[in-house]
Order: sequence, then C-alpha cells, then structure tokens
Amino acid sequence: MTAKPLSGKELAASIREDVTARAARLTDAGTPPRLTVVTATKDESSAWYVSSIAKAATKAGITCDVLDCGPDAPADALRETLRKLSADPAVHGIIMQTPLPEGIRLDDVAEAIGTDKDVDGANPSSLGRLAVGRPAFAPATAEAVIELLDHHQIPVPASDVAVVGRSAVVGKPLAHLLLNRHATVTVCHSRTRDLPAVTERADILVAAAGRAGLITADHVRKGAVVIDVGTNVAEDGSLVGDVAPQAAEKAAALTPVPGGVGPVTTALLLRHTVQAAEQQRT
Repeated sequence: MTAKPLSGKELAASIREDVTARAARLTDAGTPPRLTVVTATKDESSAWYVSSIAKAATKAGITCDVLDCGPDAPADALRETLRKLSADPAVHGIIMQTPLPEGIRLDDVAEAIGTDKDVDGANPSSLGRLAVGRPAFAPATAEAVIELLDHHQIPVPASDVAVVGRSAVVGKPLAHLLLNRHATVTVCHSRTRDLPAVTERADILVAAAGRAGLITADHVRKGAVVIDVGTNVAEDGSLVGDVAPQAAEKAAALTPVPGGVGPVTTALLLRHTVQAAEQQRT
C-alpha cells in the first residue's frame, strides 16, 4: 500500500480566492482589512514564516503590518502593545508570533488580544469559547486539519481519532473541533503509555508533537488516514514532519510536508482576518 497524498495546495488556493474577493468588497465599502503581526524574536524560521504571511496577505488585498518589539521585550510591554492594537479600529486581526522572549508564555500575553481580533486563537478565552462550542477563531493550524479532512472527503463523525500532541495551539483546540464534529478523540502526549498501542486503533491519526519521525509504521493502523502537522528542520536544512516515511506503507492517505497542512494554515489566517473585518464593520 502506498498512501494517497493529501495535498493542501488546491484547498489553500480556493480559500485565498474567496478571501481576495471578500477583501476587495470590504475595501470598496471603506473598510480595508488590516492584519498586524507582533514579533519579539530573532528566530530566522519565525521571520521566514511572518514574511510568508505578509506576502500572502498583500497578494489577497489585506494590509499586513509587522511590529517588531525586539527579543528582549518584557511581558508588560507586549501586553500593552496588544491592548493598543485591540483598541485600534483600523486593525482587524492580530497575531502574536512565537517564539517569545525567555520566560514569557504565549497565553500570558495573548490574553490582551481582543477575542474579536484574535485571528489565530491565542487568547485563552478563545480556547474556552471553542471548548463549549461558542463562536471563536480557532488556531489556524488546528482548523486546517479539519478543513483538509473535509476537502478530501474523509468522514470525521463516529471516527476514532488519535491526536499526538497537547499544545494549546494545535492538540487541545483540535480535540475540541473534532469532538464538535462527533469524533471519538484520544489525546496522546509524552507520558502516554505504549503510544503505538493507542494510535494503532485510530481511523485518523494526527501527528502534532513537533518531533521529527516520531510516528513510524508501528503507530499506524493499516488503512488509516494520517495528518502530519509537524514542521521540523532536518540536518540538511530540509523541512520534515513528525511522521517517518515508512508510515506511508500502511496509511491509506497522508499529508505531505511541506505542502499539506502548512498552506491551508496561512490561508485560514487570511480568512479569519477578513471575517474579523466583516464582523467588526457590522
């Protein structure tokens, strides 16, 4: 068996096309959508990611400002910056980019982002609303997994899903999204006993631990769908996921890295920004 590749490129292009049309309508109506990305790091991979968001936003007709607070910015200064942006009617979407300066947790500062502008679901209040099924922007990477499953017509209701990773930006919000879609969800992590025994039962396996090659063929049930959220830099500088290549021998379908979840994540950040602008205009 060779796994069918679940590309995200076609889906991302479709989302961007819709976003571009909606952004144009907003601009014509006097509300040009605006996204601000706040950074506080010298991390090169983070800078590349922010640059890619800015380019994609500009291409879609969304103004994107990158506000660099510096790698030594204190938490209070970051929170104040986010509060000011949240109060600015010209700004419709806000992203607090990670990594953050040492000793600062994302949720400690992201609570200052207004939930109506929290387009990457970083504010703990957004996660709480998501958990109880109330309207909120989900973290884009978590939502990208759901969008990919839908796009490739993979049924979620009544499916057994194993999510490997419990971060507040992917694993936990994704579990809530899956539960809201009537899946039976098991969240695994570093202390899960006998991980392969748990994941091998899953119809859908999501790898979101941030460890290259963590998921091997032994973790995958024959015929399962595997979503690889991992983005790890290999020794040769290439980008690799959390799923080892051998897993494709047992999986029925597998997202590529790169080209799977990543493009959809970026497109969804733009869609969230346009949605936020539309909601704030009414």
